[in-house]
Amino acid sequence: MSYAVAVDIGGTFTDLVAYDHATHRVIYSKSPTTYSNLSEGILDCFAKARVTPDEVTFLSHGTTLVINAFIQRNGARAALLTSAGFRDLLEIARGNRPDPFDLQYQRDEPLIPRELRFEVPERLDANGEVVTPLDINALEHLSEKLKELQVESVAVFFMNSFLNSAHEEAATAGLKRLMPGVYITHSTELTRERYEYERCSTVAANAYVGPQVNRYVRQLEGDLKGQGFEGALFMMGSNGGLLSVDRTCRQPIGLVESGPIGGCIGASAYAEYLGFKNVVAFDMGGTTAKCALIDNGQFSVESTYYANGYVRGFPIKSPVINIVEVGSGGGSIAWLDRQKRLHIGPRSAGSMPGPVSYGRGGTEPTVTDAHLVLGRLNANRFLGGEMKLDVESAKCAILKSIADPLGYQGADGIVKMADGILSIATVVMAGAIRQVSIEHGLDPRDFVLITYGGCGPLHASALAHELSIPMVVIPPAPGNFSAIGMLLADARLDESKTFIGTLDEMTARSVTQVYEEMETAARSALEKEFGAKEVLFEHHVEMRYRGQRHNIKVPIGKNSDHLAIRQAFERDYKRRYGHVDNKAVAEFQAIHLSAFARQRRPDLAYLPQTIGTPVAPYVRPVYFGNRGKVVETQCFDRYSLPPGFAGEGPAILEEYGSTTVVPPGDRYEIGAMHEIRIHC
Repeated sequence: MSYAVAVDIGGTFTDLVAYDHATHRVIYSKSPTTYSNLSEGILDCFAKARVTPDEVTFLSHGTTLVINAFIQRNGARAALLTSAGFRDLLEIARGNRPDPFDLQYQRDEPLIPRELRFEVPERLDANGEVVTPLDINALEHLSEKLKELQVESVAVFFMNSFLNSAHEEAATAGLKRLMPGVYITHSTELTRERYEYERCSTVAANAYVGPQVNRYVRQLEGDLKGQGFEGALFMMGSNGGLLSVDRTCRQPIGLVESGPIGGCIGASAYAEYLGFKNVVAFDMGGTTAKCALIDNGQFSVESTYYANGYVRGFPIKSPVINIVEVGSGGGSIAWLDRQKRLHIGPRSAGSMPGPVSYGRGGTEPTVTDAHLVLGRLNANRFLGGEMKLDVESAKCAILKSIADPLGYQGADGIVKMADGILSIATVVMAGAIRQVSIEHGLDPRDFVLITYGGCGPLHASALAHELSIPMVVIPPAPGNFSAIGMLLADARLDESKTFIGTLDEMTARSVTQVYEEMETAARSALEKEFGAKEVLFEHHVEMRYRGQRHNIKVPIGKNSDHLAIRQAFERDYKRRYGHVDNKAVAEFQAIHLSAFARQRRPDLAYLPQTIGTPVAPYVRPVYFGNRGKVVETQCFDRYSLPPGFAGEGPAILEEYGSTTVVPPGDRYEIGAMHEIRIHC
């Protein structure tokens, strides 16, 4: 056997998918995420799948390591070297107040504290010409101080370096020579756009996570090679493409949303195969819920990502599929505030101790415990029977933490509170979908909801009813779907440059020339990193009307003239803002290039495969809040139902890694790809 394998590390479970291109054999496995050593969870998945690393020729991997480091603030002890006079740029930021009505408002503290930020004599003017040469002697003295401070990494950021990177590159080379073993990164290897605060924040973030990501990736490589792995290892980038290991180690911020993006790529592939143009991709795992929008077959890729949100977080200039994430997953904890209001998340029980029903020492009720109490999960078939769930412990936890404090007594009170937990979780997740749809001028009723993740199919119909979405699609193996998406991803590089000029015939020709230079560099990089024979390109420009503050990102053809560019700009501007100004001057602000190298993909038709021994249909009582009572519900093994099978809820469709709930009144059918279609 020769397998292509994808591994996704989530907050609760680590998922693996193995595919043999010759035989079309597919293997799925899941294992609790091992926070102390993430490689252990991966190797445990290999063992469960009965696949050895020496049988693997291609391995793609997504991880939440980077975003967790930002959220938990457990990154490296990093220092910042910057131009004289700009030591406090990270704290000054944009000098704005995103939440003007919060009198206690405070931003997150900078990743690099002031005592680890240092100024270096150097200066470039607005044209990139040297005003003050880089002081190499000062750099040497500073390196000694950094050694005394025991920094693990150094970020180099100089003003106007986006026009001329010579000083940054010289400083980086010098520090690598003077401080061997310390991670050194500079801003122009990450972005060549202006916006000094965003560039500084980006390189600071890269230095903050660089040592941790390098250690992890190199350890994983070593562990796999120790078991005979000789294939190619790639990482899932936040831009929706695969990254080489070397690029990952240089630019680890490219992994900021690494895990969730895999599911988006899988949803896009299935939508294309099934003929859906407009799709909401919704992923609910053990820790969080994520959603993204496919509009007319395309994801929106944002060039700036805000870690911990725009209001309090910090920006990263790195392309990320526009994805909204909320702390509402299967392991999200239900709790009461001082006013005894019920909340769900963002705290999660994770994989250890996990939900109370896991029997690993958890004491606080979670969304998974609520599903179990309401009969929506089979305690004896969780993960195909690999884990047994404890119903009584889940009931006791809900009674003690939620029902009793709110005055609900007995078994009926427990059921009502469990239903309340799920109702609030659904509202929170519906809000995330509204963010990626309604807030962008799009109506969710015009979209199909593709739902995946271990918990996604449990909430799919409830979400569709909340948002008036007419149809839900559950793809095969939803519990491992993000890993499936990683097998479907192409290699991808994104490059951007500041380009300022009025839209006219001459400037449009200059844009074409810049694209040719960027394409040559991107093609060379993909050939070197992936052995790419054919490279495809997409072009976007950031534009605005003269005098405006905010830009919009507009797709254009490579050789578009100024009239075609103007038409594309005004089309997108009108869709977003409802009007255009035909007389106003339009201008460029930046140029973006996306380069793709196609990878060998699995045949989607072979991905639906039964795991374990199918179980005959049976009936069990399930509580449905819309009926306000327990209903005897038919339960099926999902893969025992052939394409064309149709029925009406209530129904439960069980499989390894997930469970689909069809409430009373909804109709469902099994599609040609073994997908479940629910008509709400």
